[in-house]
Amino acid sequence: MRIDLHTHSSRSDGTDTPTELVQVARAAGLDVIALTDHDTTTGWDEALAAGARLGVEVVCGAEISCRLDGIHIHLLMYNFDRDEPEFARERVLLRNDRERRAKLIVERCQELGAPITWAEVARIAGDAAIGRPHVASALVEAGVVATVNEAFSSDWLADGGRAHVDKYALDPFRALELAKQSGGVTVFAHPAASARGQIVSDAQIAALADAGLNGIEADHVDHSPAARRRIRALAGELGLVATGSSDYHGTRKTVPIGANTTSPEAYEALFGTTERKLDEHV
Repeated sequence: MRIDLHTHSSRSDGTDTPTELVQVARAAGLDVIALTDHDTTTGWDEALAAGARLGVEVVCGAEISCRLDGIHIHLLMYNFDRDEPEFARERVLLRNDRERRAKLIVERCQELGAPITWAEVARIAGDAAIGRPHVASALVEAGVVATVNEAFSSDWLADGGRAHVDKYALDPFRALELAKQSGGVTVFAHPAASARGQIVSDAQIAALADAGLNGIEADHVDHSPAARRRIRALAGELGLVATGSSDYHGTRKTVPIGANTTSPEAYEALFGTTERKLDEHV
């Protein structure tokens, strides 16, 4: 059983529609994927319908923007009640602020000499909630950088970079509280991705575990082998479930879907349904 618990569709900053995402997952031999678009659940229904047609189990989730002691982090949240009013209201605030921030980032890039426009970024985003990856794609189209990853450097869009603009983000302890009251399961996304900016300490992760964090992403494209080993060891110490995933964004990033996966045992520990899922896919 192959499981990828971190993917994005065109409803946020991926390039595949939810249906196309499920098709790509099936072609890659995945049995289970989680749709975890940034701060939105708008792709859930389409992905679930495609999964039912194609025989791919879809776990509904979202990647929630948080800030801990000034450090930006992301929490993957799964199987929560999207109609729970407090959490729904926070997701609206997060999405709305993404557009404000993106407009200011475009202005910063223009000031730095990048020949990009807001109209181009909006075209790239389409119906999605606009974010930094759409600005990054505009920088690639304009020939300013060669790849989206290059755009996320200190020269341009990285946290603290020349074009960085801060954004609204949830306190992660509040986010964990909202996840609990809406029935969700939470996993800390790419906690050791130092190339993205400052990372939190093991002590801060321990505090999140004490507050109800369920798991932590160990196997991720932005984690070195040493970081993966360290995160797995920390997960064992803190009683967290260690996961692996691709953080797939379609053609916007080079990592393929299923590049890293979560074990059936870890999936069982998070959701308690592995045996049923396995039976369905036999």
